Amino acid sequence: MLERIFEFLLVKSRFVTILPVIFGLIGAFVLFFIASYDVLKVLIYTYKYFFISNVEIDLHEDVVALIIGAVDLYLMALVLFIFSFGVYELFISEIEEFKQSKQSKVLEVHSLDQLKDKLAKVIIMVLVVNFFQRALQMKFSTPLDMTYLAGSILALCLGLYFLHKGEH
Repeated sequence: MLERIFEFLLVKSRFVTILPVIFGLIGAFVLFFIASYDVLKVLIYTYKYFFISNVEIDLHEDVVALIIGAVDLYLMALVLFIFSFGVYELFISEIEEFKQSKQSKVLEVHSLDQLKDKLAKVIIMVLVVNFFQRALQMKFSTPLDMTYLAGSILALCLGLYFLHKGEH
């Protein structure tokens, strides 16, 4: 009797995982809105640059930085989105609509290892975009700086190559 009660409570305790699902989705929505706001700022900067005179905007630098930053935020939002859907599917309930649509393969998760793999790939892309953003902001003063940049790009390319080679 005590064993059945304990097992019942143990099974029902899985519903506490609804908290990371809810807050992960909230975090994803917040990041989506912030990234979209950054893209709107790009549109405003571009409008001011072309149609309003005497505006001090470095269009190329500001626009590229904001767009890359927005892509970075969108990718981080996707990490939270995938995490939320994965935790829900693993611990609470399978989502029936996913089984019927072909586009759902990105969010469909059947094991914790599969969730970790999906998250790792998106996180790696976040790091790649973040690297790109920082590389664009660098000021190169010596040839050694350029060599370090070239070496880091080579290492990044090799890492991505082996990451995708491991899939097949």
